[in-house]
This record gives sequence, C-alpha cells and structure tokens, in this order.
Amino acid sequence: MSTWVLLRGLTREARHWGEFPRHFTERIAGARLHAIDLPGNGRLHKLASPATVPGLLDHVRAGLAGQGVLPPYHLLAMSLGAMVAVNWCVRHPHELAGAVLINTSLRPFSPLHQRLRLHNLATLLRLLSASAGDRDRERLVLRLTSQREGDDTAVLDDWVAWRREHPVSRANTLRQLVAAARYSAPQVRPAVPILVLGSAGDRLVDPRCSLELARRWGTAFAQHPDAGHDLPLDDAPWVADRVRAWLQAGTASTSSSASI
Repeated sequence: MSTWVLLRGLTREARHWGEFPRHFTERIAGARLHAIDLPGNGRLHKLASPATVPGLLDHVRAGLAGQGVLPPYHLLAMSLGAMVAVNWCVRHPHELAGAVLINTSLRPFSPLHQRLRLHNLATLLRLLSASAGDRDRERLVLRLTSQREGDDTAVLDDWVAWRREHPVSRANTLRQLVAAARYSAPQVRPAVPILVLGSAGDRLVDPRCSLELARRWGTAFAQHPDAGHDLPLDDAPWVADRVRAWLQAGTASTSSSASI
C-alpha cells in the first residue's frame, strides 16, 4: 500500500481532480489517495490563505497529522500545489517516498514571462473582477487551462456548483498569487525521487518551465503532446500511466534525466 497526497493549484479544490482518482487507482495498485484542499480553497474557503508557500505547506502537514494520515507519502501535485510539494521535498524529505510535479513553474529556473504567459493578464484580471458571473469565470478558467474542444458542459456545470458552494475570495486568490510569485526553489535537487510532467499545449504556463526544471534537477520527465495546463483533466489515463511507468522503473531513474 502507498499513501498519495494530491495537491491542486490556484483557487482549485479537491473535487477539481474529477475522474483522475479513479483512473489512478485503477493503474496504481494499492494506492490510497488523499486529495487535500489548500487553506482558502474548497472546504477551507473561509480560512485566510497564507501568502507564502511554506505557510501553505505547514497547514497541509498539520491537517494530515490531525487526520492520522502518517508518512511516508507520495505527492502528486500541479501548479501552485506543485510548489508546495517542492517545498515539502526541501524541508521534510524524510517524510516523502517520491513526488510527481505537474505543470509547475519555478524561480530561479524560468523567467516571469514563461512562468505566467503575459497575454493571459487580461483574462486573469477578468477573473478577479467583481462584475464577472460565476459561469463566466469558470468558462474562462476552463478555456485557459484545458485543451478540450469547446465548453465541456458537464465539467463546467460542476465547477460552477463548486464555486457557489465554496467561493474563494478575491483576497485569498491574491494571497495565493503572491505566494506563487514569491516562491523560489533551490538550485540543487532535493533528496527525493521526482517525476516532472508537462503539457505541450499549456496556455497558462510556458511548457519550457517543466522541461527546464527537469533538466536542471536531472529528474525523470515526460511531456504530453497536446494537453493543456490541467493535464489530469485533459488526459487522466496518460498521467496515471506515466506515474506507473516511473514507479516500475524504480527510484534509480530519478537520479538523472530520463524520459518516461
């Protein structure tokens, strides 16, 4: 049995993993999944989000301990959640058996214009606007993060319902943006087996960010040929298959750059 902690990105909650947990447990025998809400999101939307990645991590670790979910953990995290996972690898490597980082972007490896594609600024400002309706906001997020053709009505309906049930405040959105902008990863790879996954069709973050992280740290790496930023939404089976191949290859493959 293996314990997997799943961490989502900016303003997203555990339910945004959608069908991914089912695909993952079908392919990874004995995996026990714990999808965690960052403070300020999901069931924790009434809490103030820490404005630092270490602050987010401290809350996640305390929550797991309070639930009696003990290490060692495998982490699977994307975007801002992957920054939290990196900080975990740096500060508490003894707690981790491995980490899968999906479509994250980190200083000092990538410049600002790659970590957040500048042509998306107008869209992000619309998301923060008080005049935008819930459905308009979620439609913008779907278009920005997914390569699915047209609006996926079922997904969009779910996202709108979740936003209304667990609204993320503008203040918490800004705190999470500040946390992501502030965070800087170490030059030297942490002493944890790491797999980096990227999406060639990512509209939000330049795909070069994941590639450069894997190159600098010498980790295993795989890139989806056309998925968007929300890779688990666009192709959950592909993600699960890449993780399974990485686990089957053993931790030795993470000591130097390798394609999965």
